Amino acid sequence: MKINILSRGKTLYSTRRMVEEAEVAGHLVKVIDPLKCDIKLERQKPSVYYKGEKLDKPDAIIPRIGASITFYGTAIVRQFEAMNSFTTVSSQALVRSRDKLQSLQRLSSAGVGMPKTVFTNFGQHTDAILKMVDGPPVVIKVLEGTQGIGVNLAEDFDSAQTILEAYNTMQSRVIVQEFIKEAGGADLRAFVVGNRVVGAMKRQAMEGEFRSNLHRGGTAKQIKLSREEELTAIGAAKSLGLGVCGVDLLQSARGPLVLEVNSSPGLEGIEGATNFNIAREIIKFIEQSV
Repeated sequence: MKINILSRGKTLYSTRRMVEEAEVAGHLVKVIDPLKCDIKLERQKPSVYYKGEKLDKPDAIIPRIGASITFYGTAIVRQFEAMNSFTTVSSQALVRSRDKLQSLQRLSSAGVGMPKTVFTNFGQHTDAILKMVDGPPVVIKVLEGTQGIGVNLAEDFDSAQTILEAYNTMQSRVIVQEFIKEAGGADLRAFVVGNRVVGAMKRQAMEGEFRSNLHRGGTAKQIKLSREEELTAIGAAKSLGLGVCGVDLLQSARGPLVLEVNSSPGLEGIEGATNFNIAREIIKFIEQSV
């Protein structure tokens, strides 16, 4: 089987691991930088050129599209779809998952548990917004933020008003979310492949920090999810149409709540915490799907 991995770098951990597992399974694998691809459009002959040379049609692609190149990366994925190549993440699912507001709206419509969330058009009525999410304290997030960037904890009315006013001045769109105190600065990352969770870890924020991102000094350990947590993660992936994703959950008094769904989750943290071969599961998913 011919597999193309759309990635900016061959040496990135996640890319390297999937290359290794694809080759072990006997597949021909290429790493393609999506920003070095050109799309040729003509009647019923979609094609992709890489560094000026026409690519053969792969049987499958694995998109590793960073947030900063979502538009162009999605266009490349869409072109491979037009060539009838299987993709672990569809172009439409990629677009949906990168739009935090649309993702939350779809999760809400699908009945997936999530923190109470408010989106407003540069609203000045801070007191009413805070009451809608049972705060303060509240979490205020920039819609375009990643890896904990643009995520703020407002512990009282004054700090919430100051943060919202600052973002309003910058014309930055934000959401205001309920703060789940009982989570204790921890969240769960469930790695979903196909219709099952293939690995899960609990991430704990460092002392004095409420964001549990590993990039911000958080620690991770393997965890066994409850049946409810597992079904919530699978339901979140299904509601966004994602074949491979990382689902971030909070443990709350009313059950698991989905914080975010990542369509290009890294493998290093989850493989390190669980000592489980996640990359192999992705290759097996392709084998079963093509």
